[in-house]
Amino acid sequence: MADAALDLDDLKRRMHGAVTSLKNDLAGLRTGRASTNLLDPVVVSAYGAEMPLNQVATVSVPEARMLSVQVWDRSMVNAVEKAIREANLGLNPITEGQLMRIPLPELNAERRKELVKVAHKYAEAAKVAARHVRRDGLDTLKKSEKDGDLSKDDHERLAEQVQKATDAAVEEIDQALAAKEKDILQV
Repeated sequence: MADAALDLDDLKRRMHGAVTSLKNDLAGLRTGRASTNLLDPVVVSAYGAEMPLNQVATVSVPEARMLSVQVWDRSMVNAVEKAIREANLGLNPITEGQLMRIPLPELNAERRKELVKVAHKYAEAAKVAARHVRRDGLDTLKKSEKDGDLSKDDHERLAEQVQKATDAAVEEIDQALAAKEKDILQV
């Protein structure tokens, strides 16, 4: 009955959600190599609605420093090109019919440092999210103990498990950040 007051698997799932969200955010940060994830933030005004780029075109990586965007509908080419330019990614597509080639410019040292700062900001937001989940879990435990549904010993044991789950999530966040930082700073 003591474990019914707190769903530890749910807390772990929510903490893992913060880690997954961080990894998606980090994947969108540009390193020296091309990745289809670089264009994930691009939203195109198409057919009277805002649509993600991958719903109007195919994105591929033909070379290490080049992206290729194959627009499916010829009438959407200008809208896609405009969306890529206005996404503030520092990319300038070269349009040839329905195919766009997007060369990736070399990252200078200053831009790399900016990207590392952005990565740290993403990681801190993920840690805050994991800590919010921990706080929710601990609040549930306190309430259960106060209501008499949980003994003090069970409360302490479960609180320790919540802290271990939080530590594991923060460790995973730190590892993801360190890997991305290394990737960005590689010359």
